[in-house]
Amino acid sequence: MTDKNNVILNHNEINHKIKRIAFQIYESNVNETEVILAGVDKNGYILAKKLKTVLQKISEINPILCKVSINKKQPWKPISTSISSEDYKNKSLVLVDDVLNSGTTLIYGVKYFLDVPLKQFKTAVLVNRNHKKYPVKADFKGISLSTSLHEHVNVILEGKSFEATLE
Repeated sequence: MTDKNNVILNHNEINHKIKRIAFQIYESNVNETEVILAGVDKNGYILAKKLKTVLQKISEINPILCKVSINKKQPWKPISTSISSEDYKNKSLVLVDDVLNSGTTLIYGVKYFLDVPLKQFKTAVLVNRNHKKYPVKADFKGISLSTSLHEHVNVILEGKSFEATLE
């Protein structure tokens, strides 16, 4: 039995995971001049912004932010992005979200971006929950958890103190 609001990642650990993921993205794109960080709105986009900040400090890569709007309750509905497909065509793209639960959001996000030729396509999540409903994986992940389907991971990436909790 889990206590409500168990902290699985504190502020310092989240910052460390973000830095580690940024280094992995850099290593995977070392020969690229640009990489698209496509963050799923809301927390995925916040995570993508944080990854962009670290990437700019550790590399010469120009990270370009893209906000991906997906209806998480009805992911088959139209998806929109803050940049046009011409802006990411034939480029390296990383689809970013905070938590990978069943894989539904990521698989529909992957499907959306596959309509345009890409140089490389990777996925990044802060928390990977190991409950895949779809055959999608996180290429870069901060932490992997084996949880029950009744538990919920809550990630806070805004404010002065970041936190990931298991409820």
